[in-house]
Amino acid sequence: MIGYIEGKLLKKEDERILLLAGQVGYEVLLPAFVMDSFKSKMIGDEVSLYIYYQQTERQPKPVLIGFNLEVEREFFQYFISVEDIGPMKAVKALSLTVREIAKAIESKDVARLKQLKGIGNRTAQKIIATLEGKMNKFALIRETEKEREKTPVAEDFSRQVFDVLVGQLGYRAGDAKRMISEAMKRNINISSPEELIEEVYHGEKN
Repeated sequence: MIGYIEGKLLKKEDERILLLAGQVGYEVLLPAFVMDSFKSKMIGDEVSLYIYYQQTERQPKPVLIGFNLEVEREFFQYFISVEDIGPMKAVKALSLTVREIAKAIESKDVARLKQLKGIGNRTAQKIIATLEGKMNKFALIRETEKEREKTPVAEDFSRQVFDVLVGQLGYRAGDAKRMISEAMKRNINISSPEELIEEVYHGEKN
């Protein structure tokens, strides 16, 4: 059984990557929150993943599912223990980070869980009923560099906003970087330069 892979990134698709390790190319499915962390990765970069290995009689073709952290893989095993949530459904559902999902479970936040792809009210209730009381460990996962890389804002928007702050508004480069970094930590769901500028403004106003 494969539990961990280090290798060279050969290809990125919507839900999977191709990873070259020991002259063998491994196709690895990535949950959305893990795939987000690969947005800043370039073809040829060295990467590493903890692997959940899925193979059953009904699904004889092996499936590899990748995670940045071992604890994320552990959470995945809890998550798929919920009735009606198998590994493939879980891969598509996990669009929020493990920390965010774990907090939602422990706080019985059905609305938050319904933000996960393919999770309706009934399934959200099942998730809470099955996993509540077991998620405190996962809710305490420290934000890692890989997780901070997950948002495309870091690549696509911060440079634009940096140029505005320094080139047009007269801020020093160091101050501009700090303001952008703090804004992105406050709101990880920023999806445009305008939203980032607004968050920077609110942070400096307070």
